[in-house]
Amino acid sequence: MKFDKKVFLKDVENILRADFACDLATANKKELYNAVSKAVMQEAYPDWIAAKRQQKKRCGYFSAEFLMGRAIFNNLMNLGILDGVRDALASVGEDLGQFEEVEDAALGNGGLGRLAACYLESAASMGLPLDGYGIRYRYGLFRQVFADGYQKEEGDDWLKWGDPWSVRVERDAAIVHFSDMDILAVPYDMPIFGYHNTVVNTLRLWSSEPVTAFDFETFDTMKGENKAVENFNATKICDVLYPNDNTMVGKLLRLRQQYFMVSASLQDIVRKYKAAGGDFKALPEKFCFQLNDTHPVLAIPELLRILRKEGLSFEEAFLVAKRCFNFTNHTIMAEALEKWDALALSDLLPDVYEQIVACQERLELEGLDPNKFFIIRDGTVHMANLAIFVSSKVNGVAEIHTDILKRETFRHWYEQYPEKFVNITNGITPRRWLLLNNPKLAAIIDAKIGGAWHTDLKQLARLKPYIGEILPDFKRVKGENKEKLAAYIKAREGVEIPAGFIFDIQIKRLHEYKRQLLNAFSILHFYFEIKDGKMNDFPPTAFIFGAKAAPGYYMAKAVIKLINEIAKLVNGDPDVSRRMRVVFVQDYDVSYAEKLVCAADISEQISTAGMEASGTGNMKFMLNGTVTLGTMDGANVEICEEAGRENNYIFGATVEEVANVKRGYDPLAVINADPALKRVCDALVNGTFSDDRGMLVRLHASLISGHEPDRYLVAYDFADYIRVKKRLLYEFGTDEFYTKCLLNLCAAGKFSADRSVTDYANLIWHIN
Repeated sequence: MKFDKKVFLKDVENILRADFACDLATANKKELYNAVSKAVMQEAYPDWIAAKRQQKKRCGYFSAEFLMGRAIFNNLMNLGILDGVRDALASVGEDLGQFEEVEDAALGNGGLGRLAACYLESAASMGLPLDGYGIRYRYGLFRQVFADGYQKEEGDDWLKWGDPWSVRVERDAAIVHFSDMDILAVPYDMPIFGYHNTVVNTLRLWSSEPVTAFDFETFDTMKGENKAVENFNATKICDVLYPNDNTMVGKLLRLRQQYFMVSASLQDIVRKYKAAGGDFKALPEKFCFQLNDTHPVLAIPELLRILRKEGLSFEEAFLVAKRCFNFTNHTIMAEALEKWDALALSDLLPDVYEQIVACQERLELEGLDPNKFFIIRDGTVHMANLAIFVSSKVNGVAEIHTDILKRETFRHWYEQYPEKFVNITNGITPRRWLLLNNPKLAAIIDAKIGGAWHTDLKQLARLKPYIGEILPDFKRVKGENKEKLAAYIKAREGVEIPAGFIFDIQIKRLHEYKRQLLNAFSILHFYFEIKDGKMNDFPPTAFIFGAKAAPGYYMAKAVIKLINEIAKLVNGDPDVSRRMRVVFVQDYDVSYAEKLVCAADISEQISTAGMEASGTGNMKFMLNGTVTLGTMDGANVEICEEAGRENNYIFGATVEEVANVKRGYDPLAVINADPALKRVCDALVNGTFSDDRGMLVRLHASLISGHEPDRYLVAYDFADYIRVKKRLLYEFGTDEFYTKCLLNLCAAGKFSADRSVTDYANLIWHIN
């Protein structure tokens, strides 16, 4: 994109005058941000509209989450004008860095949504016609604050800065029909800019609105409250990501969200296809759809419904849908594979349920064992089974994960339809996760091997011969990043962390299988050892956490409370705080992650083996030159294959061992046999910590009693985790350690989202 400083500043000035009745001299930060963003959008519009008019086959990426993060810096970088805009603003006394305060678009919860965001950016950068379809949540996930160590959820008003990177396209609005109400779906289009290539794809996010916002007769008869309730029921569909589904009301709201998203998207696509004179039987030649986990699987019966309404027989519609849809599975846990109560679904969406029943009948015609192959059983609709049956391809997201899907989770389906199953290991975009967030390290790399790695990450392998030369600069930049993070944490959290400490970081969604609890136990163990005088030489270490727990996830919230109690204990003890600090950062998001991954010395990836589908946080740390402390789970396995297990720190039971351990596993016996572990566990219930809600007591009970005590083998892996973690901490700081860090960086090429989307394009979507 060509950039003219004078033209740009004039455009900004004109927008400020038209939209805010001010100028460059009087605009506040928010007004300037919107004007700068809109000026860039104006210049990029010709490329965007050209992409929308292309006739080539396109893929629609359907996802409940798109965790895009802050747009402005990434967009300016990809357009090649980041420095130009920075200099232009500086010439009028403004600092581009002031937009660090802009809210993230928190339309995702973790890896699932961030993966979707990376894929959109990488597809545009690779020139692939991929468009995203999702929901424009008004308050995203939630803003997380801590009150007395407990997580408290507040509304995340990410739109308070405005949304200059989206365009409302009211002409494409659609009506989504439920049995009890109709909803107006209005799209907001967000451009996805490719890196230095003029390609612009689209993320279309749907907003729910009442079909008729105001009814004069209702108001005139003073019954306006009825209309207000109706309007609220319409808009609440898009209020928050993942409403609490511990009640039937919450479950139905999630169901409405999912259908709203896929129905609006498919209606829009089919309407335009029909207007262009397309033959519906040839729809797969123009469109395919990737279902990102089970949340958008209702798209399958919805497309069947639409096609049958257009005159196709069920068999004709079924064959079209089968060629259009592909399904990405992100979990092996049965409870995470979505299921819906058949009665509730049929009541809310009778026409859609009719198509699901037809799919069940179609499956039965294949003469397969009904105990193994079913979509509806015992009054429950199994969405993953529906997706597998009516999809061309089903993919896992890491080699070990795909193997488990074939061998265990979907074994019968794989044995019947082996040609459907493929593996595509997840990836991350190297632009946001190294070039943008760690520019000084990127400059070191560019100086040695050039910039080809920006769009071909495997080029990083060429850096390997220069590791010895760049080691001092790498350590210097890492130190500077740690200083910046320490200052940011002090300002945001009020916790002081010496930059000279080891930065041991675990940032990811809060879930029991990710085992933040195991990390917390290790910290408590080290605290006791230091207090007892057994580890007087403990390497000064800051243990940093970032995660949000789902509002209804009690045990995850209990872990947050425990970590915050440990932080209070450690940081408030002068005997220990000179060697240890603990902080749980509040409201962890993409922008926080950008600062954390480039400052980390240790990347904690410690999920129970066989539970993490892939992980992408592990890849972000690796790309920024960080060693992994983790289990042989998810993409950790492939990280070790690429970088060498000897250059990372691996512990714990393997997938095969986990299955054997769980046969007759007695965690209480394990705890009682290990005095160090018992002391840590007892601290949850012996008054060491404040626990006025009894959460830590419940946490303790989950380890030793109930249906499946210590389900995620925290006690079992504790001793080996402590052993390996101690070795890592004591090896830190040597040239050998930093060499391991750089060897990981050099081996990160496989984990580019550019490679992932290219694999999708070649193996599944058949687009170019």
